[in-house]
Amino acid sequence: MRRVSLNLFLSFALVGEAAAKVPSCVSDIDLGILAGAHVVYSWPKTIPPSNDLVNLVRDGVVGGVILFGENVGNGTSDALESLQSDFQASPAGAVFDRYFRMTGPLFITTDQEGGQVRRIKTGGPFLTAKQTGASPDPAAAGTTAGEQAAEALSGDSFNSNLAPVLDVYRQAGDFMDYYQRSYGNTSAVVSAAATAFIKAQQAAGIPATAKHFPGLGSATHQQNTDAGPVTLNLPLEEIRSIDEGPYFSAIAAGLDLVMPSWAVYPAMDGMPSGLSSKWIRSELRDRLGFKGVTITDALEAGALTPFGDLPAVSVMAAKAGMDMLLASQRNVTQGEVVRTALIAALKSGEVDWKDFISSTKRVLTLRSKL
Repeated sequence: MRRVSLNLFLSFALVGEAAAKVPSCVSDIDLGILAGAHVVYSWPKTIPPSNDLVNLVRDGVVGGVILFGENVGNGTSDALESLQSDFQASPAGAVFDRYFRMTGPLFITTDQEGGQVRRIKTGGPFLTAKQTGASPDPAAAGTTAGEQAAEALSGDSFNSNLAPVLDVYRQAGDFMDYYQRSYGNTSAVVSAAATAFIKAQQAAGIPATAKHFPGLGSATHQQNTDAGPVTLNLPLEEIRSIDEGPYFSAIAAGLDLVMPSWAVYPAMDGMPSGLSSKWIRSELRDRLGFKGVTITDALEAGALTPFGDLPAVSVMAAKAGMDMLLASQRNVTQGEVVRTALIAALKSGEVDWKDFISSTKRVLTLRSKL
């Protein structure tokens, strides 16, 4: 395999039009591994993971995996440790080191929010977000929740968490309030509880994910982005003053990841937040100053149906500035479709090579500390 110097490799990402497409020094095998670093796979209800996923991990083309309740049980920790060993023995580490002088383990995540939304049922947080926010001291309760989440996750060999929810609900019975996933109906309460959760969990070595940017708190009980398109007709001033409030404190606390929502906010544009460069690049990164990793919500969500098929929305997300693409349909093939679409878009120049390099560096910087 050809040795590619880091300076030569990065120079391709900095020279005018040549940066639009994949440099000739990058082999197809290496490109497959680099693209795979951006894709989070899932598998059907089996412990240990399915053989097709294991084989892809051994090839080094899987960036991460997400587990759901049906994937968690006796033997989960051993199965995940085995996956990590398979990944460490793969060519991925050498490829990452050659191009970026850094590497890291497989990204292994789940939704351990608290209460009903806990994939690891034997571990915390035991209170729902609503109960946490309603406690006499939301920050103290948030700290406890973050500590409990970290303990549960690390005990089962997870190294990240798709929590907490930063959505500020408006009316009792709104979607996030109904399922008790929101800490409260004010930015102050949500900021206090969520920021404490983030600090405690990340202090224990488990990266946290704030979701669903810029906010799903105003969604009514019937507005579910998993099921279909959702449009939230809010003034931009309200979004910034209420919904984005908790993100400022979370980012200041060193937040590692952000998951945008699939809702459309006409005050900004006509695209779901996670497909919108205005939301991701201009608002989240430029205005709020977020420097960490962005990860999509489920790519199979019904909210994306009007915007194209799976390959199309995967590429749209990458172009908008999403670092990690979540293929959470419990179907290994879905992850391969996403990875293949990203490779094709890189080769054609539809996804800009300079942007991809910056995105890959963010992903590997996060994984290097797991």
